[in-house]
Amino acid sequence: MSLSGKNVLLIIGGGIAAYKALELIREISKRGGSVRAILTKAGAEFVTPLSVASLSGEKVFTDLFSLTDEAEMGHIELSRSADLVVVAPATADLLAKMAHGLANDLASTALLATDKRVLVAPAMNVRMWQHGATQRNIATLKSDNILFVGPDDGTMACGEFGPGRMAEPPAIADAIEAALAPSSRLLEGRHVLVTSGPTHEPIDPVRYIANRSSGKQGHAIAAAAARAGAKVTLVSGPVSIPDPPGVQVIRVEEAAQMLQAVEKALPADIAVFCAAVADWRIASHSEDKLKKTDAGPPALLLTPNPDILSTIAHRTADRPSLIVGFAAETSNVIDYARAKLDKKACDLIVANDVGGNSGVMGGDMNTVHIVSKDAVDSWPTLNKTDVAERLIALFAAKFTKKSRP
Repeated sequence: MSLSGKNVLLIIGGGIAAYKALELIREISKRGGSVRAILTKAGAEFVTPLSVASLSGEKVFTDLFSLTDEAEMGHIELSRSADLVVVAPATADLLAKMAHGLANDLASTALLATDKRVLVAPAMNVRMWQHGATQRNIATLKSDNILFVGPDDGTMACGEFGPGRMAEPPAIADAIEAALAPSSRLLEGRHVLVTSGPTHEPIDPVRYIANRSSGKQGHAIAAAAARAGAKVTLVSGPVSIPDPPGVQVIRVEEAAQMLQAVEKALPADIAVFCAAVADWRIASHSEDKLKKTDAGPPALLLTPNPDILSTIAHRTADRPSLIVGFAAETSNVIDYARAKLDKKACDLIVANDVGGNSGVMGGDMNTVHIVSKDAVDSWPTLNKTDVAERLIALFAAKFTKKSRP
């Protein structure tokens, strides 16, 4: 693989690992890439602008309020002229700024202004890495589709041992190559339709039937499809996570509204039904808040919701070439997934176990099984962003195969 012709904006944070940024510049250059660097004030305590400039062959940027640079809107140009933004080392402070959208120096402003993918290589003390605040920030960044490489386990400069060492420069360069690989445009020119999140079926104006879906997996799939070059329509139930970049988002509340939005979004080449749609709704929900009475709780008559996956899969007109359903089960995962594949007439089922203490619903990790008519492929436990990347690569391959005459 090669980085020939690729431009990397390298943001160098503070910390002893900053010296590895010099090796990273050499590694990127050796692979044919070019580097422009932003050196933070803390980073300049460990490496000098002269050493960075000597290795990159480019001017090093340090000051948000440089009149020469900002006359040309330097932070905007810097953040958008690169093919990829890399933060190495990514300190706890930089990760926190990124997670909360702070922009009080050149590095954080460029990160907030960029329209390119961002790869971070964390480096910090093991206890800082394991701290709840840092882990919350990491979860936020991953949900924003920030790419991570490392950290590695090892002995720290402070003498402690554990996760927190910045990944080695060759590993970071490999991650840069992977992020910029041509395969990331496998769905160029295709329309991918994704459903995500729960549905809320009203009981009365203040109560509803729902489930624990966070929308993280569906949103990650939509984001991965957009990175693969697809036009993406995301039909989302009520969620609290950000919209994926580069995606058209249609927000709905109820299953009937989701089906209507899906049908309106057709035609599509690939449809991925990841939403956890409520199976039932109240037959006739109350226009007023139901009150507690001495007669006991009211009887709630349930009626089935429309089956969105089955409805689209059984269409004769505008049926997507590849239709993927999801099966969240608590037992007999593979058996139920196979039965769902047959009943719904879809092409693939992505099944997972959401029972017990799996932590899948609302969590950041997922263990999925890809069920087709001929096989079951069980994947290892992965971050939902990584699951999404692998799924999109699989869907692209399946779509290409089905589209061949």
